[in-house]
Amino acid sequence: MRGPAWVEGRSVREQPQWAEHAAFADRLVDEGRILLGGPIDDPDDRVVALIAMEASDVAGVHEGFADDPWVLSGTLALRDVRPWTIWLRAAETA
Repeated sequence: MRGPAWVEGRSVREQPQWAEHAAFADRLVDEGRILLGGPIDDPDDRVVALIAMEASDVAGVHEGFADDPWVLSGTLALRDVRPWTIWLRAAETA
């Protein structure tokens, strides 16, 4: 969710430290920790993105983002982290 340092009136990519946050998230993708993610349309305009992350538990998600520049600056606040068990997925094609 948007943290207390979120700059109202600016888009996601216009927030301070966007490039650093994006590079951090890209590293998590490269490491196989983020499975998918992206911005979502939230009618209350509070939620920034939905992210599916590989972690052993909720604490692991918080630990994974502990060094994120946006989390450290307060631009992003991790709230509403929930475990998710995937039961259905499309077959991979070669």
